[in-house]
Amino acid sequence: MRKVLADCSASISELKRNPTALLAESDGAPIAILNHNKPAAYLVPAETYEWIMEMIDDQELSQIVEKRRQDKHKAVSVNLDDL
Repeated sequence: MRKVLADCSASISELKRNPTALLAESDGAPIAILNHNKPAAYLVPAETYEWIMEMIDDQELSQIVEKRRQDKHKAVSVNLDDL
């Protein structure tokens, strides 16, 4: 058995019939698309997907920052007036 990670769900048949109505009805929440009562995919509005991608980018950037903070002892001091 697989866990459904969405409060809303619809069958593939419902998705084929009217995908726009499903998105409108979910009010921005992800929709589990079920095939034989098992999640086959998740449908998210474009805004939600874009937000997720931004969060992933932010997480990756924070990991880079943390790594560089750990290497701070290797940094070279620079005076901005000399640049």
